[in-house]
Amino acid sequence: MGVRGLITLLKKHSRIYWDVEFSESRLVIDGSNLLYSLYFDSVGRSLLEDPGLSGWTGLCWRIRSGLDQNHGGEYASFEVLIEKFIKALRDCRISPYVVLDGGSDHTDKKRETLQERAEERIKRAHEAAESKKPRGIKPQLVRLVFIQTLGRLKVPLAQCYEEADQQIAALAREWRVPVLSDDSDFMIFDLPEGLLPLSHFQWKKVERRSGGRSFIPCKRYKFSGFCKLFDLQKQLLPVFAALAGNDYVKLKPEEKVDWAQFAPEGCERVESVLEGLLCWLRRFYQPQGAFEAALGLMGDMSSIRKEELLKNLRLGMKEYKLPSCSLTEFFDHGTAPPFPAAEEVPVWTRLPLFQARLFPNLLDVLLLNRMSLDIFVAHKDQPSAHQTTRTLRQVMYGLLLGDGGQVEERDRNGLELVFITVSATFTETSRDLVLSSLDQVEPSQRLQVLLEALQVSEDSLSHVPPQLKLPVAATCYWLQRAEPPPAEELEEALLLFLSTGDPERSRAPLQIQNHQLDLVLAHSFNQWQACLKLAIQLNQLLGFPLPEPQISRLYEGTVVHQLVHRIRSGGTLSPFVRNELFQTLQAVVHRFHTREPSETQKKASLLDDLTPDLQQLFLLNEDEEAEASCSVRAQEDLRRSDLVSVRTRYSTNERNNRCKNPELARKKECRGRDLL
Repeated sequence: MGVRGLITLLKKHSRIYWDVEFSESRLVIDGSNLLYSLYFDSVGRSLLEDPGLSGWTGLCWRIRSGLDQNHGGEYASFEVLIEKFIKALRDCRISPYVVLDGGSDHTDKKRETLQERAEERIKRAHEAAESKKPRGIKPQLVRLVFIQTLGRLKVPLAQCYEEADQQIAALAREWRVPVLSDDSDFMIFDLPEGLLPLSHFQWKKVERRSGGRSFIPCKRYKFSGFCKLFDLQKQLLPVFAALAGNDYVKLKPEEKVDWAQFAPEGCERVESVLEGLLCWLRRFYQPQGAFEAALGLMGDMSSIRKEELLKNLRLGMKEYKLPSCSLTEFFDHGTAPPFPAAEEVPVWTRLPLFQARLFPNLLDVLLLNRMSLDIFVAHKDQPSAHQTTRTLRQVMYGLLLGDGGQVEERDRNGLELVFITVSATFTETSRDLVLSSLDQVEPSQRLQVLLEALQVSEDSLSHVPPQLKLPVAATCYWLQRAEPPPAEELEEALLLFLSTGDPERSRAPLQIQNHQLDLVLAHSFNQWQACLKLAIQLNQLLGFPLPEPQISRLYEGTVVHQLVHRIRSGGTLSPFVRNELFQTLQAVVHRFHTREPSETQKKASLLDDLTPDLQQLFLLNEDEEAEASCSVRAQEDLRRSDLVSVRTRYSTNERNNRCKNPELARKKECRGRDLL
C-alpha cells in the first residue's frame, strides 16, 4: 500500500530518476494504479450550459481535471481514455500486460488497516455530498469498465487472487522488463529494469526518433540508485519500508520514534522523518541489528510486546521478498495458479477469477465470510444504498456457502463503519445447487436462479435485446426495492439513455455537468448502480446465463442527472428520443411503479430506524421468512409476466394501426413532439 511520504521525499532528490525514451518492449502494468490515475488524474473536457441559450446548442467546452465522481461516474469518457492510452503504447510497439489486485489477504493480516481506510472514505464521501466537490470517491462500476475495455482491446489482463504487488514485481524480474506504477512499494523491490513512475510517463506526448520509430518520454527509477544516493545497504531497504510505517506495526504513542532527530539540518518536516530514518540506518549492515536497535529507541516495554513488534516488523519486511512468479504460466499458456486455501475455493472458479470474469469479493466470502460493500457519494443522513440489494446478496451467499452460511457485511450507518451479519437465502431453484458443481448445471437452470433472484420472468424480457436483458432486469428489481420509490422521470431518463443505442452518437452530450448535486436523485441512482453491480456479479457466478452488458453504454452520471432535470422542466431531450426500443423497455419496467411496497421493503424501511445492533438481531430473526418469500415472489412474477405480454401485443397492434392510418399516426407524433 506504499511507503507514505517517499514520493514527496524523492521530489527533492530528483536526480535519482533518469530520462528514458521507452519503446519496443513488454511492460508490466500495475492495473489498480493505472485505473486510479486515468480516472482521477486525467485532464478531460466537460460541457457547461450557457443560460442564455437553449438545448444542446447552449453547451460550451471547458478544461477540467479528472472525470466526474459525484454523479455516479463518466464511464464512456473513461472508456475513451483507456483506448487512447493503449493506442499510445501500441504506436510505440509497447506490449502491455496488466495485473489487478484481487480479494483480501486470506490470512486477514491487513484487516485493521482496511477498516481505517474504509472509515476515512465514508467521511470523504459525505464531504463530497455536502460540498458538491470531488473527494476522490471511485464510482462503483469503474473497475468493470476498465476490465471490459481492456478485454475488447485484447490487452492481456490478470486478476490476482489477493494483492498483486509481489506478483507484478516477480513477473517484471523474470521477464527483465520495467513496472509502470506510481505505487512507492515498487521502489523497494529489487527490479532489474526498475520502475517507470506513471506520473512521469508522458503517454499523451508520443514522439518520433529520426528513424521514424515512436517512443514515450518518461523517467526510470532503480533500486540500486536509491541505495547509492542514501548510502544504504540494499538488504536494508525493506527494513526502511517496515520502520517507515506499514500495515502490520501499530505503535502506541509512547512507542513512536521521532526519526526527524537524525535528519540533516535544513530538512523540512515532511522530508525529515524519512530522511532521518535513512541517515540512522546507514550504520547497520543486517536487518536483525537494525530492528533490535529500533526497538531500543521505542522505550521500555515488556518482552511479550517486544516479540510482537519484532514479529510484525519482520512480516512488513517480508512483503518485499519476491515469490516465485505465478503469472508467467497464465500469460504464456492461460493456466491459473493454485490457490493457497484450496479446500474452500472450487477448482472451476480459479481460471475465471484470474481472467477477471469473476468478482474477487467471492474469495472474501468463501475464505473470510466477509463482504466489504463499496462507499457511495452520499450524505450521512441518507441510508446506505446497499440496503436495496440485501436480498440479492443473500441469494449469492446461498450459492457460495450453502445452507446455514452467514456473512459479515461491512457497510456504513451515518458516518460510522458498521458490521452486520446476514444469512444466506435461496430461490426455489437455487436451493438444490452446490458451488463445487455449479459450472455443470444446465444453462436454463442457472438462468432461472438469476431471474428468480431479480424477480422477473424470462417471458417479460423476451422482446428486450440480449445486451440489455440484465440491466433491464436489474432496473425492474430496483423499482421494486428502492427506498424512497424512484419518481417516473428517473426511470424515463435511464431508459432514454439505454435505448439511445449508438455510443458514438451520444458521446458529444455524454459529459454534461450538473453542478448542483441533487442528493435525493444521487441516492436513487446509487441504489440503481448497486442493483446493476450485484446483478452482474450474480450473473458471473452463474456462468453468464445472460450476456454481460457493456457498462459504458448503460450509464453516464452527469448525463442521466441532466436528463432528469430536463424532463422535470419540460426542456428539449434531443438527441435522446422515445423510440421503439424505449417503448419496449418502458413496457417491461413501467408496471413496477404502481406496485405496492413489498413486505421486504417495509422491513427494510423499519431497519433504517434501528441501531446497528438491533438491525443485526432483526435480520437474524427474519432469515427463514425471507428465504420463503423469495420463491413466492418469483411465482408472482411469473403470473405478472402475462401483463407484459399483453402490453407488448398492444404495442405491436399500435404499430400495425399506424401503417393502416398514417394520418392519425402523424397527429399523434406531433402531439408527442409538443410534449418534448
